[in-house]
Parts: sequence; C-alpha cells; structure tokens
Amino acid sequence: MEETLKILVVDDDESDCLGVSLGLTQSHIYLELDKVRDAEHAVYAIQKTDYDCIFLNYRLVDKDGLTLIHKLHSSEIKVPLVVLNVPQNEEIAVELMRAGITDYTMQSMSLSPEILVQTLRRAIRIHRAQMQVELVNKQLTRQRQEMERQQQYIHAQNLKILAATGLKSQFLATISHELRTPMNAIIGFSQILLRGKFSQLTHQQADMVERILANGQHLLTLVNEILDFAKLEAGKLELNLEIFDLSNLVNSTVAEIYPEAAAKKLSLLVQNDLKNTLVFNDPVRVRQILTNLLSNAIKFTESGGIWVEMTETSPNSVVIIVRDTGIGIPPQDQERIFEAFCQADQSMTRKYPGTGLGLAIIHALLRVMGGKIFLESQFGVGSVFQVELPRQVNLTPSSVGGLDLSQIDFNVNSNRVFSATPNLPQSNYPSTQASQMGYLKLKP
Repeated sequence: MEETLKILVVDDDESDCLGVSLGLTQSHIYLELDKVRDAEHAVYAIQKTDYDCIFLNYRLVDKDGLTLIHKLHSSEIKVPLVVLNVPQNEEIAVELMRAGITDYTMQSMSLSPEILVQTLRRAIRIHRAQMQVELVNKQLTRQRQEMERQQQYIHAQNLKILAATGLKSQFLATISHELRTPMNAIIGFSQILLRGKFSQLTHQQADMVERILANGQHLLTLVNEILDFAKLEAGKLELNLEIFDLSNLVNSTVAEIYPEAAAKKLSLLVQNDLKNTLVFNDPVRVRQILTNLLSNAIKFTESGGIWVEMTETSPNSVVIIVRDTGIGIPPQDQERIFEAFCQADQSMTRKYPGTGLGLAIIHALLRVMGGKIFLESQFGVGSVFQVELPRQVNLTPSSVGGLDLSQIDFNVNSNRVFSATPNLPQSNYPSTQASQMGYLKLKP
C-alpha cells in the first residue's frame, strides 16, 4: 500500500491554489492536502503538522515568501520546499537555491498533474538524500570528536609514560651510580689484600678474598649494564669517536676473554678477512658489543667452539660475526631476544644467570651507531650473530677532536690476519664451515 503524503500549498491566489490542488489530486497519489494564504499561517501549520512537502508560489517570495524560507531554516524544520512559477531568470533560481529551497518549476512550464508529481517526487527524493548526507555528516562529526578526545587522552597518557620512563631511567642511573661507589671500594680493597702488601694471607683467607673480588666484579658488571641501559633508554649515552684498528681491538678483546673459554675447554678462533681494518667509531662501545656477544657464546656453549669473523660487505661497511656451537635459541624466543630483561629461560630456577640486558644494550648501541644486528639460530646446534657497522659513524661537523675526517683515507689496502691470542692457532677454516656445523645461511 502506497504511503499517504501530507502536502501544504502556500498561495494567496485562490485560482492558482486550486489549480495546484486539483493537479495533485488527479495524480492518483494518496495525499492529505492543506492550503494557507501567507507565510504566517504556513509557519503555524508547519509547527502543528509534519508535512512531506510544501509548495510555495513565487509571487509570495517578493512579499513574505523569503520570510517563510528563512523561518523554516532558523527553526530547523526539515521539510522539502518547492517554489512554483519562478521567472526565466538564472540569478533568481540561484538565489532561491541558496536560500534553501529544495526544487522549483519555471513560470513557462505548465503545472500539469504529471509535472507536479514529478516535481513532488524529485523534491522528496532530494530532501531524503540531503537528510541522509546530513545524518552521515553528524555521525562523522561525532566520530571525529570522539577520535580527538581519544587522541587527547592518548597524548596525555604518552606524556605520563614519558615522565614515568624518565623517572625510571633517572632512578636506575642514580641507584647504579650509588652502587658503583661501594662496589669499587670492595673490589679495590680486595685487590690490595690479595697483593699481600701489608701482610700475607693464608690460603683459606686468600680464597675467600678472591671470591669477594670475583663476586664484586660480577656485581659491578651488572650495575654497569643497568647504568648503560638507563643512559641508552634516556638517550643520554654519547659516543666518544676516534679512528682505531678494528682487527687489533677484536684480537685484544678475544685475548682478554679467552681464559673463560679455556676454563670450559672451548676453542676460540678469529678469522680476519678485512681489506682495510681502520674504522671511525667508539672503541670502548665496540669492545662492549663484542664482549657481550662472546660472553653469551661462552656462557651458553658447553662443548665445541666459538668463531669470530671480520669481513666487509662494502668499502663503507664492516661486519663482525660470532658463531658458537651452544644450546641455540628456540624459534619462538628469537623475536624477543633483543628486548630488555629478556632471556629464553625466564624461570627462577634457570641454569644460566644474567640480567637479560646484554643483547638489548647491543641492539641500542648499534642503533646509535647506525649499525644492525642479525640472528640465526638452531635449537641444540648453535647461534650466529652478525653485527654490521658503518666504517665511519656519521657526525656533524666532520671535524671531531681536532681530526679532519675528510683528510683520512679509509680505503687503505690492508690484508692482515691475526690469531686470537699469541698461544692460539690461526683460524683458516673456510666460510662453508658454517653450513657444515648445521647453521642456516645468513640472510641480512
């Protein structure tokens, strides 16, 4: 069943009003028709009844028709408004559309029932489309306002998180600094006692002092890790850059850590394939990266060996690879292994001690240096860590510490191979040995 439309005709000419009424009545549309003579009565009728469309004769526009249009909009009464018999003047039509009418008919057009029905249906269709667009715009406005509120809330929460992170970093730095002072005293006095400068210790006393010294040094290492992590997290760690020989640094670092490997009867070899061993970086931090990787390799390797390789992927990039035949890292743990305080075994009864900051510090240091680290590991077979470093860390200005870097030749041909320690055999195993050990091919 077709819906019944409620129509209001506003016209002060009785004959014109009758003509519109008859035309609409003869259109075979179910409708309820009301007629008024002026805008004042039209506004009153509209306030009492919900009309589906209003027909307004253009002659009333010059009198009080525009008043009706403006009143409808100011009172936010949403109803389609059609102006009949508009003169053949484009400016008048544009002015009426700007005033807010829905549609119009020209004066030259015959107001036949067909024309009236077409105009009525078109006006209702346009009005409903406009209402739908307005509804969508309101929904979008509400959504935008809600998003703005959420963004403001998220921004406020981010500020709180940043403040909390800053306080945490400050707390860690302060505590670490306060712990280092007594730890250095403990280590220093332990070393004085072991030297026997004032009196000789018995074997039992010396053993106890050695344990104090070893545990004090271990604790100091943990404190230094926490302090470094706090500085890195706060963005306050600065690199002290200088030109140095990477091969010499790697060999001296391996020599220092070799006793730990020897204590577990592990081989520790170095392969140097660098054509140019000079780099511009922070030697202390590069040594820290290598030390952490080697310490982890020794800690998690019970038998077999550890290999350190130096190579270069391009004249502007150097690579340090540390391989081991350790326990390996399960695939599900490899994604989070570089997160702070993260270890593959997080239980309180874990076999391997540590803070879980070593790899996180390495990752953060490399990010500061503009380098990268890659991991490949097979559980029960071993792990491969590949560190890529720029040969020259970018700085502005290029002159640092009195050195004009533009005058340094980083492309010097140098093909030297160092053994790990004076007492270690030189490593000459081929690069394919990695796959023979069961490792996957490394893909940066």
